[in-house]
Amino acid sequence: MKYFLSGVCSFFLVFGSSAQNVVPFKDFNGFFKSYQNGFFRQVEFQPIREFKAGDDIVAYINYRGNLTVFDGTKPKEISNVQVDYQVSDHLMTWKIGPTLNLWDAGELKTLTYFADQYILRDSIVVFNDTRFNSVHAYYDGDIYELYKSSGIVTMPDMVGENIVAFRDNGNYNKVFWNGQIYDLDVWHDRYIYSAGTDIIAFNDPINGTFAIFENGQFLDVEDFRMNSYKAGRGFVVYENVNNDLMIYKDGATEKLTNFGADFYNVKDDVVIWTENGFTYGYANGKKFELAKYIVKDFQLKNNVIAFKNIVGGVDALIEGKLKTLTTLMNVKFTIHGNAVLLESFNKTFSLFIEGREYRN
Repeated sequence: MKYFLSGVCSFFLVFGSSAQNVVPFKDFNGFFKSYQNGFFRQVEFQPIREFKAGDDIVAYINYRGNLTVFDGTKPKEISNVQVDYQVSDHLMTWKIGPTLNLWDAGELKTLTYFADQYILRDSIVVFNDTRFNSVHAYYDGDIYELYKSSGIVTMPDMVGENIVAFRDNGNYNKVFWNGQIYDLDVWHDRYIYSAGTDIIAFNDPINGTFAIFENGQFLDVEDFRMNSYKAGRGFVVYENVNNDLMIYKDGATEKLTNFGADFYNVKDDVVIWTENGFTYGYANGKKFELAKYIVKDFQLKNNVIAFKNIVGGVDALIEGKLKTLTTLMNVKFTIHGNAVLLESFNKTFSLFIEGREYRN
């Protein structure tokens, strides 16, 4: 492989852009609403049964039992029968029997009439077609065949947000990315992958190295296999043979800590870890001390780290700034886009955006 040179009482929504498509919630009256561009908008005037939200869309079952999708414009009923549906940040799938359907940027498509298994991620859908014993990927408006099987069809070894690692019928390891398939190698055992967005990390059993797939190339990051590794959006965090916590990004490696992390997690653009009783985060290319204690209740998404603080409230690292959102206890929190959603026990709401607070 090619080797690179290492270099050195409330409900809040907090985010960095008012162009958020949907931020759905049910208020104290049970009305289904969404925040958009400085306003609270009532989406439905009858109680809904449930909803699942991504960054750009929310899908829900309305009071009539119909599957409906809302992307910030107008609610659109999709199906009037009971369906299995899933939502990612940008896509929504629903399955009626073996028929697998897709919503993508307002367009409705049928991916196959013979689906059994499928996996939905932010920008990709991977599914099998029982007619041909084949596995396919939907990406950026097109459907690609990944492989056929002469026996029982198994799903790919790893599916990231827009990238897939799989073995074909000849046990050849390959990567699907950006509409292309890249050959890796043949090995008798499975590769152990971690996939994020535009990147896959793995220990290479043939060369004995720690490697990645990035920008259409397989690259060796370290000369030895790593103890653990997790991929994010264009970067990989891993523990090396000395138990140092390292990050690979943009062709260079950097040490996050040389004390050894007790725990670490990666999602999208951020990293969280604990060492020596402290909790740290990585965002915007910088390391931050989040808390002088071990944080146990946290969420990661996009460029945000939200967590329960020591008094039972909620703190968040947003746009490189650590903020206390509330000191109230028993507040639920989720992340939507670059937003943190806190729901108090009495279903009262307020919104903080770009230094301003909105109340509902």
